[in-house]
Amino acid sequence: MADRNRPLRLGMHTYTLHFFGLGESWGFGKDYYFEQVMSLYELMERAEAWELDGLQITKVDLLASGAEDPFSKENLHKVAEAAQEHGLFLEFNSSFHAGSDSRVNCTVKEALEIGHELGAELVKFSLDIVRPRELYGSCMHPEVMRQLADRYENFKNAIPLIEEYGMQIAIENHTDTFADEILWIVKKLNHPLIGTCVDTMNPLQVMENPYDVMKRMLPRAYCCHFSDDMIVVDPLGVHDVGAAHGQGSMDCPGMISQIRELSSMDKIIFENEIAFRHLDEPIEEARTRELQACEESVRYLRNELKLGVRNR
Repeated sequence: MADRNRPLRLGMHTYTLHFFGLGESWGFGKDYYFEQVMSLYELMERAEAWELDGLQITKVDLLASGAEDPFSKENLHKVAEAAQEHGLFLEFNSSFHAGSDSRVNCTVKEALEIGHELGAELVKFSLDIVRPRELYGSCMHPEVMRQLADRYENFKNAIPLIEEYGMQIAIENHTDTFADEILWIVKKLNHPLIGTCVDTMNPLQVMENPYDVMKRMLPRAYCCHFSDDMIVVDPLGVHDVGAAHGQGSMDCPGMISQIRELSSMDKIIFENEIAFRHLDEPIEEARTRELQACEESVRYLRNELKLGVRNR
């Protein structure tokens, strides 16, 4: 049984600051991303000042490392050394076919190699499944299962490299997959280094209950994307809108209790999904709100939920 009182390290997924050009862009349905106005090294300095324990980074962040060849072994080792100097663990976040930012796409082999050279603790994958139009009732749909079978072969063929690197793999219930689909592929791969990444808000995108999804996925989880969105109903429809932790519609303390009870993880990756207030909002204003939400989340997660081990 997991130790419910164990300390949990606190990391951040870099797309929390996507208006600053970090992580990846999202929500546009095509390649659309923002100018990089903060380098990866500046982010590491902020993460240390915020008393975070780690970062989950993408290929986009490596583009913000200032190197002529950002994916060379030399540069990856430089990034790894900088993270160590700032007392930060690293994880690597990868996609197959991201809908809004193709810069994050990797083959399984490429993602493993980048993660290995970074000294990353794990590599997280989104599966990027194209679903049929009728979302309701489409779990394990034949069109989906054909794609999952392809992803299964991708991971199965990479198992020798996964074992060589001793690299943990976490497969996420992204906005395009049901929990049962992620569990199907993890169970079929049946390997101790391959588990789930539980995203606390993504279940809403496929009309699942986040509590039930966490209950099913956490026992096999190596990673958690922890968000707190706000459910808004207005004349434009029903939305889940990104918010600072503790200010949204989710039971953050209850979710942490689930994580402690049902998983053996010793860290949590938080992320904010701050969106434009309106499509013509000046990017400078969006960046100000995004940075404020990030800092408010860190304070809430560290001070109220007692996450993080740095300087305790």
